[in-house]
Amino acid sequence: MLQLLFPKTIDNKYRGQWLALLFFVPVLIIKTMMGFNVAGFNPALEVRDILINADGIPLDSYSVEAADNLLFFANAWGLCLFTICVFGLIALIKYRAAIPLAILLMAIEQVGRKSMSIAADGLRLEWPTTAGNIINWVFSIALVLALVLAVIRRRNAPE
Repeated sequence: MLQLLFPKTIDNKYRGQWLALLFFVPVLIIKTMMGFNVAGFNPALEVRDILINADGIPLDSYSVEAADNLLFFANAWGLCLFTICVFGLIALIKYRAAIPLAILLMAIEQVGRKSMSIAADGLRLEWPTTAGNIINWVFSIALVLALVLAVIRRRNAPE
């Protein structure tokens, strides 16, 4: 298992279960677009609108300084997410032995952020009411499944 997460050589041979990629690739594509948009790289989208409409954050009810700080933190998170996703795309295209590690990094970011959100809410597990919350639950489950499958060696996998 650890051999697949941290291979001796990072080549273009994926050794995990192919089903892991069915969970990983859609999440990777969507999270890459999310990171690109939230980092502020997309001139057609306003990060403010994303926070208000997708995440349900009432930015207009905060002071200008507080809203600006929230926008900065969203931009910074978007840049970090985009960076992790670029690593995942590179692994998927060129260094497939690193796919389990890419999934691990994305799962740590996703599940860690979701866990922090639950802890901040005082462990109240209510049904998600915003699109962002529902998407985050789906991504968390998909990445955990992908990680489990990616560290199980295929029978016919190259050594």
